[in-house]
Amino acid sequence: MVTRVQYADAIEPLVQFIEETPPSAILDHTLAKLHAGVPPNTMLTASALAVTRSSDLPPGHHGGPLHPLVGLHAVHHLVERLEGEHRFLPVLQHVALSNKHIHHPAMGPYALLEFEPVDEGGVEATKEAFFAAVNRGEYNKADHYFLWLWDNIPPVEALDILLTVAIPKNVLDDHYFIFPALTFRAVEWMGRDYLPVLMRPAVRYVSRYPLSPGVPEIEAILDEYQLLTRPLRRHTGDDETPAIGRLGEAIGQCDIFANIPVMLAKALADGLSLDGAGEALSIGAAGLFLRSLTGNPMDVHLHTSVNLRRYLLRLEGLSLRNKLLVLLLWHTGPEIRSTQRRLAASPQPDLAAVAALPYRTQEELLDAISEQIYQQPPIDWATVTNLGQLRAAPEVKIPVQLAQQYVNCGYDASAFIARLAEIVCHDSFTEMHAFKHHQAVVEEFYATREPWRWSHLVAGAQAAAISFGKNMEIYEEVLELLHA
Repeated sequence: MVTRVQYADAIEPLVQFIEETPPSAILDHTLAKLHAGVPPNTMLTASALAVTRSSDLPPGHHGGPLHPLVGLHAVHHLVERLEGEHRFLPVLQHVALSNKHIHHPAMGPYALLEFEPVDEGGVEATKEAFFAAVNRGEYNKADHYFLWLWDNIPPVEALDILLTVAIPKNVLDDHYFIFPALTFRAVEWMGRDYLPVLMRPAVRYVSRYPLSPGVPEIEAILDEYQLLTRPLRRHTGDDETPAIGRLGEAIGQCDIFANIPVMLAKALADGLSLDGAGEALSIGAAGLFLRSLTGNPMDVHLHTSVNLRRYLLRLEGLSLRNKLLVLLLWHTGPEIRSTQRRLAASPQPDLAAVAALPYRTQEELLDAISEQIYQQPPIDWATVTNLGQLRAAPEVKIPVQLAQQYVNCGYDASAFIARLAEIVCHDSFTEMHAFKHHQAVVEEFYATREPWRWSHLVAGAQAAAISFGKNMEIYEEVLELLHA
């Protein structure tokens, strides 16, 4: 007899509450539980487990458990960054999204079933069986094998096996790579006990189509620069600062993204560390994001993807080959490739325009940035036929220039980050993209050296201006509940 996945008694009732509550009532009932003392992280855990168990994966990358699971890492840290009842906002956004997907006819009703792990005769034989299942698109069978692998090899080794399949598929869709890797990150605070079940949707998603044929031009670069055979420096130091800055700025000024892996490979062959190459790519990604003319609030993968890659470069136990591939394949994701077609010709923001701004104190600048984001012109959705082709309104440049002025004045970064955290909580349009970008720019700010680190925070203002106001239904309903 088949049964759906069951959770521990301590969390199961809360999971069922998220699964069974009608969407029309989920916000007020969830808020009542948070007010009654349910910890935000417990509610987030239940939300993740509910959407994992009771929401199916649609054909594309929107819907189902994908974005709720991928957003967990960002939402958890956003909660930590907020104060008072504002801490509830990202949790309520997450629960509402999970509940919406559970009750949506494209994704539910659905039940993730209990599976018996399948052992084909040890680790190597089961790995080979998993790869064979993936090559045939047998995602259900692959799920059986991977449940056994989680229980019998170190988690990082299992992730490396999954990424061996996922990374080459980045050229088809960035989410093949993002889904398993960001879900794995969430387990750092949720606990390893949840790893096998939370990763099941990612395993099924990555396995559902045959293996990617690979990217021959990247394989050629690996061979040309002997990156798999020469000794490579792993960790960076102060001695690398000039080289990292030069490479990062060159990437940020690049107009042909296919040149980026060659630039990275040459730098590695010349002695730059893997961590240093990741930092340079991060600096370049910030520069390219600021040059981007996109008005699509979900086009944040330049930043979120490079942030995730830097995490994987630091992860002990991941294979050198996969670490090199996450670096060299960054530009291949469709959502990043498309940015190449819509770049400002010169670095942004316009420094002359920034220099012409009137002096403001720190608090005045924070208020001005917020106000300019809040006053972004609304979109006439009747004229939008393709979200991916949407261009940013000229008014987006105003808060970006103000953010650069904030940086130039040497004002407090933590106050700026806190203000952005409040702003991104308005978003219920992007399925966690605004939250993920915010977390990525904060992490990249702290992980990048002077003077390039500040470009990440300016990029955060640009993303907030692009996403603000597209859909704020959850935020507005929560405000009504809080003030009722």
